[in-house]
Amino acid sequence: MLDLQGRTAVVCGGTQGIGFAAARLLAHDGATVVIVARDPGRLAKARAELPTPVDQAHRTVTADFAEPELVRAAIQADLAAHAGAEILVNNTGGPPGGPITAATADEFLAAFKSHLIANHLLAQVMLPGMRHAGYGRIVNIVSTSVKQPLKGLGVSNTIRAAVAGWAKTLAMEVGPDGITVNNVLPGATRTGRLESIVANRAKSSGTAASEIERQMEAEIPMGRFGTPDEIAEAVRWLASPDASYVTGISLAVDGGRTSVL
Repeated sequence: MLDLQGRTAVVCGGTQGIGFAAARLLAHDGATVVIVARDPGRLAKARAELPTPVDQAHRTVTADFAEPELVRAAIQADLAAHAGAEILVNNTGGPPGGPITAATADEFLAAFKSHLIANHLLAQVMLPGMRHAGYGRIVNIVSTSVKQPLKGLGVSNTIRAAVAGWAKTLAMEVGPDGITVNNVLPGATRTGRLESIVANRAKSSGTAASEIERQMEAEIPMGRFGTPDEIAEAVRWLASPDASYVTGISLAVDGGRTSVL
């Protein structure tokens, strides 16, 4: 258990998958968690399932990342009503798959807004509180495509690279304040996103979903998909005091699949 007692963590997309796994681990370590997502029913369910090992009052914020300004305003209002927050986990569902040659301008713009712009606005809202607390951790859930573009994910590859560039730049600017900014790059992880990718590949190729999964797992040195908890463990550590001298990195958690350094 890492010591996050007295800290507050804003976890985006925290009702399922990697986001919920991260929220659960941060709560287990003592942080008060503010889960941000667009579905009130899922938000209530996720909050009820968070552990409370110390005196924590977890909260939820309803917001749609397709509207970054509304997300910013909602978080700003929540933090103004409470004591601020020192940890930000940026996590948003990936753009639809498809070749880059078929991508429309609107698809790029929508992904840019829900990922980079939303991340940026939330960081701007939270940085003053981090500076005041003398503690700040920004962790972005991105993709291994930052290191090695993935086939059939043209828009995602492009936007993820932009987020990584933004994060590295931000890390250099806020480092003197003791605030760290890092990216976690999940590989193939058993989430709804992976199920969608498998289903789309199966449909387009006429191959059974089980065979698509077998082929994907064969590309991973560890021979299996990851779990949301395994990705969340990296988020947990980067959010902790133990990672105080780690900033500006993109950490692949992918079972060894990425073939570049």
